[in-house]
Amino acid sequence: MLNKFFKLKEHQTTVKRELVGGMVTFLTMSYILVVNPSILGETGMDRGALFTATALATIVGTLLMAFLANLPVAQAPGMGLNAFFAYTVVLSMGYSWQFALTAVFIEGLAFILLTVLNVRELIVKSIPPTIKYAIPVGIGLFIAFLGLQQAGMVVKNDATIVGIGDLSAPSVWIAAVGLVLTGVLFARKAPGAILMGILGATACGVFFGQVRLPDASLIALPPDIRPVFWQLEWGNIFTLDMLIIVFTLLFVNLFDTIGTLIGVALKAGLVDRDGNFPQIRRALLSDALATTVGAVLGTSTLTSYIESASGVASGGRTGLTAVSVGLMFAVALFFAPLFLMIPAAATAPALIIVGLFMIAAVTKIAFDDLTEALPAFLTVVMMPFTASIAQGIVFGMLSFVALKALSGKHRQISPQMYVIAALLLIKVALDSLMYG
Repeated sequence: MLNKFFKLKEHQTTVKRELVGGMVTFLTMSYILVVNPSILGETGMDRGALFTATALATIVGTLLMAFLANLPVAQAPGMGLNAFFAYTVVLSMGYSWQFALTAVFIEGLAFILLTVLNVRELIVKSIPPTIKYAIPVGIGLFIAFLGLQQAGMVVKNDATIVGIGDLSAPSVWIAAVGLVLTGVLFARKAPGAILMGILGATACGVFFGQVRLPDASLIALPPDIRPVFWQLEWGNIFTLDMLIIVFTLLFVNLFDTIGTLIGVALKAGLVDRDGNFPQIRRALLSDALATTVGAVLGTSTLTSYIESASGVASGGRTGLTAVSVGLMFAVALFFAPLFLMIPAAATAPALIIVGLFMIAAVTKIAFDDLTEALPAFLTVVMMPFTASIAQGIVFGMLSFVALKALSGKHRQISPQMYVIAALLLIKVALDSLMYG
């Protein structure tokens, strides 16, 4: 039944590989259960309720991706999007968190409409191949950078922006052991290398005193969700601020999701020569539905998680991997202390290794043509430098249109790209208005 529904043989995978891939994805993204309630809790929302809302929204979004699109991609409240929700809309602009949830709900409905009308799919197909090849490279550098930060190997430095961390810190040694172990296991073609690396690093964490067993029971009922469930506010929706907020959420979520889907699909070998794949429409619909449901449950915008690439690197190829992720989050609702024992440093090697795998697409970029190479380069470097997949795509696409148009190669620009570029310029202007 599983083989028939998820087409396991067609994708040259097995139930075991899919489940292992799902477990690895869960371990590399389970931090969201802690981080999302912490960020949104700054607005005055109940943190216990946010934990439950985060887990339930992740389960729903990931299962939608599994059963509608049959992709090994997990969905959860997006990092950056949750910060925009809390620090910009609520704490800076002065609106209530109920107002912010309403904006997320409206965004979800707008995305459903755009997906049904094929607008989002048209945007994906309009992205030039050079940008599509650059996206996984940029994502690879971005998530490798996140892994190095999690390990404490790269830290903030006032003089040089970033610098080397304290190499004597336990987190560095935990991550180093996990990285070497994972590399050796991959070299020996051991199945489940990333998962085994995470577990090995966790064991090292016990030796360094960085892993502590919970003082209370490992099993507990999840906190009550009612303080944040269906808490929408309709009083100020017809305002310029609401329009700007929804428009910003739409663009960031659109390009975060597109970038992640293209990157993971390329890694999984699911795309054609032009970087397209048949499940894209259903994947985008899954994203739109997940965001709408997430707003009802009481959390910020959901998006596809790039950590899904770690599960793909471990063998995941179909929606069964996503089902496995969803089941892990369902278990985490009742066993949160057990799953949260794994230190961030132990999952850092997985992100670094996946970053290595994803930069392989750089060989497909035509570096002998500057009008192709420069937009690709900007896409790549702006992702880690701005900590945003969406910003990387924005800079890449705008530079592509500008370079082609001004160098006499305007015929290589599709009509849709001109429209997208105009909308991106509007987005840049709105950002300047909001943050200026």
